[in-house]
Amino acid sequence: MNDAFAPSREPIVVREASFPEDGASVSSLLDDYLRRTQVEKAEHGLDARVDELPERYMREVARPAESLSGMRVLVASADGEDCGMVVLSVPTSGASEIKRFWTMPPARGRGVGSALIAEALRMASRPVRLSVWEWREPAIRMYRRLGFVDGAPCDDREGLLCLELA
Repeated sequence: MNDAFAPSREPIVVREASFPEDGASVSSLLDDYLRRTQVEKAEHGLDARVDELPERYMREVARPAESLSGMRVLVASADGEDCGMVVLSVPTSGASEIKRFWTMPPARGRGVGSALIAEALRMASRPVRLSVWEWREPAIRMYRRLGFVDGAPCDDREGLLCLELA
């Protein structure tokens, strides 16, 4: 994505990823999301690895169609450039889960994240669950505005909030 992302002249387009066509784009977005998360975890003393991704994440980046099989992957584009994604579990029964919600930093504040989350929520079965690192305050504010509340513990990792939308 171009760092000098100009204000959008076209509407944001959200589409369901198709593999293998969207494989490179999804891989790039996953890589950016996971590397940024590793840096943030290191900054908060939760993981010392900054220069490399754990093996399970490397597999996800290398083979997104395989690693995200059975899930819905939504990709957002602005001005023809893919700049965000969200992964939604497809439950056979029970709650949906939002994962890997990411907007490239240059595209933030332009409605990309809002468009992605709106489409994910439209597709999701209720309740919808997600986890978010406690330092990602803008994301947490958005989730709260959408009606997400504290949910049952979903993970034992320090600093991870579990939220739910009924």
